Amino acid sequence: MRIGIVGTGGMATALGGQWARAGHEVLVGGRDAARAAATAARIGARAGTVREAALHGDGAVLLAVPYAAAEELAATYARELTGRTVLDPTNAVAPGFTLATGTGPSVAERIAAAAPGAHVVKAFNLCHESVWHLRPPVFDGRPLAVPLCGDDTDALATAHHLVRDLGCHPLAAGPLTRAHLLEATAALLIGLWLGEHADAQAITPPLAHAGVPA
Repeated sequence: MRIGIVGTGGMATALGGQWARAGHEVLVGGRDAARAAATAARIGARAGTVREAALHGDGAVLLAVPYAAAEELAATYARELTGRTVLDPTNAVAPGFTLATGTGPSVAERIAAAAPGAHVVKAFNLCHESVWHLRPPVFDGRPLAVPLCGDDTDALATAHHLVRDLGCHPLAAGPLTRAHLLEATAALLIGLWLGEHADAQAITPPLAHAGVPA
């Protein structure tokens, strides 16, 4: 699969590196050519511009950029992203572990509005970049589950495939209108981890005790 990575930071390195090792053809694009080249060399990928990454990603495009830049990039390269599966791992976490988007549309929905021809999937936003370097992310014998929100069946199938390539388990979390729940969950978890140094897994019971009918 051809995957375009927009961004040159930790998420680009972690996820792009895993997918390159899985045999995908990855191209890293950034506004800083030197940083894009360095990131690409580090993970065994090609380097290019943001536009080239968007065009390259006929399998998927990962917007591995700060949330404040994601909507602008989507609007600028809306034509190039048309028909593409666009993976949004961003978190709009503001001081006090609140959402910078407030009660408005999620970042994922804003990206979709800025690039209406793209098929946006919210994914990979609940874990620090270090988790995506693990091969695989398995804890106490249980593979990490990755919730996905999106509207396009083919885009979701692509996202499921890429989640499995990480050694993780994809979870259908509903349409893109539910992406704000994933973003709010990230704000809650980050607040617990950083503010309370808490093991956030302890806040939910096992499925057998969750009150779900058998």
